[in-house]
Amino acid sequence: MANINLLPWREAQRRERNRVTLMICVAMWVGALCLVLLAKMFMDMRIDRQLARNAYLQSEINALSEVIKEIEDLKEKRDNLLARMEVIQTLQQNRSQIVHMFDDLVTKLPDGVYYEEVRKSESKIGIRGKAQSNERVSSLMRNLDASDWFDRSSLKVVDVVDQNGLLVSQFDLEVKEQSKGDEEKGVEEISQ
Repeated sequence: MANINLLPWREAQRRERNRVTLMICVAMWVGALCLVLLAKMFMDMRIDRQLARNAYLQSEINALSEVIKEIEDLKEKRDNLLARMEVIQTLQQNRSQIVHMFDDLVTKLPDGVYYEEVRKSESKIGIRGKAQSNERVSSLMRNLDASDWFDRSSLKVVDVVDQNGLLVSQFDLEVKEQSKGDEEKGVEEISQ
């Protein structure tokens, strides 16, 4: 039989397989590295795009915050204007009332009585004056109670003082202001 040595062929085949395996491993490592780099680039691109979206949304939020602030300022101005308009309307409605009240103060004044001071606080009117007698003060209070513009007069102080040799009654009374609207409210409350 012929003597054939197959060892070098096997050795060459093994080296070739090792070389191919090493090339496949290197190709796989290069492929994996490329894949990782592509994935990183893709994720960086997505992150950059999301950051750009976030920046856009933040700029829109800031713009809308400015608009909201302007709207709140306008609402505050509107509320202030409405309050002013309400005050003006109330003054318009009550404009003639003060004239009627002063007129009534004069027409309801009995002879022998005069006012020294008339002051208004909220819905009450304070009257300080002098009268020839206590009966005239009582007459003034009855006249004011009978008025359409005054209600519930109450006497605070009555003193008899000497004025140039004459004894006069110095009085201080308070009367509640009554508007025409108060009468209508009172009638509605009674009917209910």
